[in-house]
Amino acid sequence: MNAGVLGIIQARMSSNRLPGKVLMKILGKPMLELQIERIRRSVRINRLIVATSVDDTDDPIETLCIKIGIPCFRGSLTNVLDRFFQAAKIYQPSHIVRLTGDCPLTDPEIIDRVIHLHLKKGYDYTSNTLPPTWPDGMDVEILRYSCLEEAATLAELPSEREHVTPFIRNHPEKYKCGNLRNVRDISCHRLTVDEIVDFDKAKQIYTSLYPENSEFSLGDVIHLVECNPALSMMNAKVDCYNGMRESEKKDKEYLLKRENNVN
Repeated sequence: MNAGVLGIIQARMSSNRLPGKVLMKILGKPMLELQIERIRRSVRINRLIVATSVDDTDDPIETLCIKIGIPCFRGSLTNVLDRFFQAAKIYQPSHIVRLTGDCPLTDPEIIDRVIHLHLKKGYDYTSNTLPPTWPDGMDVEILRYSCLEEAATLAELPSEREHVTPFIRNHPEKYKCGNLRNVRDISCHRLTVDEIVDFDKAKQIYTSLYPENSEFSLGDVIHLVECNPALSMMNAKVDCYNGMRESEKKDKEYLLKRENNVN
């Protein structure tokens, strides 16, 4: 079955900094359910699935998916690249949109704009993060299925297998890459959820906007936080580079081990 544009949401319960965050509740609903509700409004994603792991701790994610009627694929906990590829292979899409389950405020309009740019320009890989001009938490990536297949076959570095797309970004000479820039750089705003203070901020935003308009936009969020400096700054001190440093450390250890084995 060809899904055309397949959206895959990466989600797991075993987050290092905030375990179980994807199912923490906002207004009585798990955060992941609210995110799926928003992504389902995308008009350019033909099929949407969740990719979680086979680890027992992720059973509740599959239970939620069954409850709300969304396909759930289960694969490797640590080799997320393989998990994504195995999930995509079932549907044989032309392109895959990669989303992560820690972005409950993601905007379907931005997703569609990234997809539109990708298809219009014939890129191999397109994101809205290189360089970032959107808030952290609005990240969207789309790549050709053939490129995902190559990455799954060729990627070696731990970071390339743990984070799905670094292999593509590490080879700009091989892949035609695009980026959706925002007219105004609002990357100073942090809307992702890594720590409890991030979750508290997302919860406050939902509490303020969702009851009046469940389809609130990024524009509504930015207006809210910029009119409320305390809300805007409540997670400003969160270390957003922790994951990157951990990946770099693993890559260095892998390369050193490989070098020692060669010698």
